[in-house]
Amino acid sequence: MISSKARITALGTYVPEKRLTNADLEQLVDTSDEWIVQRTGMRERRVAAPDQFSSSLGIEAVQHMLSHHPVSIDDVELIIVATTTADYVFPSVAAQIQAHFGIAKAGVFDLNATCAGFVYALHMANSLVTSGMHRKILVIASETMTKTLDYTDRSTCILFGDGAGAALVEYDADQPSFIDVIMDSDGNGGQHVYRSNLSAQINGTPMEGNGNIYQNGREVYKWAVRTVPQGLRQLLERNQLITAQVDWFVPHSANLKMIDSICEKSGIPFTRTLTSAEWFGNTSSASIPLALQQGVEDGKVKAGNTLLLYGFGAGLTQMGMLLHWNPKTNGS
Repeated sequence: MISSKARITALGTYVPEKRLTNADLEQLVDTSDEWIVQRTGMRERRVAAPDQFSSSLGIEAVQHMLSHHPVSIDDVELIIVATTTADYVFPSVAAQIQAHFGIAKAGVFDLNATCAGFVYALHMANSLVTSGMHRKILVIASETMTKTLDYTDRSTCILFGDGAGAALVEYDADQPSFIDVIMDSDGNGGQHVYRSNLSAQINGTPMEGNGNIYQNGREVYKWAVRTVPQGLRQLLERNQLITAQVDWFVPHSANLKMIDSICEKSGIPFTRTLTSAEWFGNTSSASIPLALQQGVEDGKVKAGNTLLLYGFGAGLTQMGMLLHWNPKTNGS
């Protein structure tokens, strides 16, 4: 990887106020708190209000970022939004956020890499800044997954929640954040988790869900616990690191049982893993920034830490990223 010249200078997140607990779900479908916790580790998830959409959540995450870091977005040159639940097919969520903040002369686009979206967007931002094409990029991951659920299908409606995260990536050749990435995909597994749109079939298989999320959880689980540990090992070996040198592992919070299996196979202690699924559910591309922000607020993640982010999900797609954590603070 070309030596980075980009730094993550700020982070912010947002979740809607409404909570959907396991007890609430017991009233909707044939399930129980014990069943959900045992299989997923989830206890609550947040639900966007009827008038809240991915643009709304993303705006709130940016506001949170600005209130906690000494940074400005007035001179942002590009806005990248990772989302699978855009307000509209077009215009983009990124364009709506640009309009809200009145950022002049900023390019905008949405990126769909599903649950790996935040890591993909950071990789894109790092590449563009390091290349010299841009000096400041706003990265946002925002999802309203609950608007895509069938609440009679207990295999999916218990899993997902809504939330957003925002990060600022700026040119800094002296204190870069980005170390290395690894990515992989298997489009042959696309039929295991999807949300239909114009086509009625995928890989020759008729689609289900009527526009809502469909997931073959067993197949996705098998793929993730097999391939993610392999990617983790490759990324660490390529950078001559061992798991003990990673301060915090921050995987996509799909399911805590799945994360526990990945940790066991990778040799990374679960105690050094940051997740967001227990109280926010699976928020797709927003799950990694939500977990990272919680780690910061809890005093776990500190300046100078080495982080290993790992997104994985529909596509099937995955990306791992090694980072130095060195955001701007009021004291720096």
